Amino acid sequence: MNDNGKDGIMFGLGKPNDAFAQYFIGQSYLNPLTDPSCGLFLANVTFEPGCRNNWHVHHATKGGGQILICTNGRGWYQEWGKEAVELKPGMVITIPAGVKHWHGAAADSWFSHIAIEVPGEDTSNEWLEAVDEEAYNAL
Repeated sequence: MNDNGKDGIMFGLGKPNDAFAQYFIGQSYLNPLTDPSCGLFLANVTFEPGCRNNWHVHHATKGGGQILICTNGRGWYQEWGKEAVELKPGMVITIPAGVKHWHGAAADSWFSHIAIEVPGEDTSNEWLEAVDEEAYNAL
């Protein structure tokens, strides 16, 4: 994939992420890479330009969290109260349980990452407010 196209997505575009569309601005796509019954769920998530998910938190009483392996395009990751980090292929982001964050594509680029749900005890996701449009557009 070049910086702003969706050609050559390494792990496949997948299907529209309709089950979680209410937690995203713009269109995202989900391509599961493992069967959840194996104990470790991995999925390729692709965001169209400008698409991002809402602020959210991965909760767990032990372990848990999320790992992002950036594979294509250009995107953003931000933790609550911190500056946004530009994401590029080859970057790995480790998100501990309990950290409020969001991630998605840059305004002018498709973006893909592999999302890994870190196993833990009493895990759950809490979806929160959308990313402020003005703050996103300033990136």
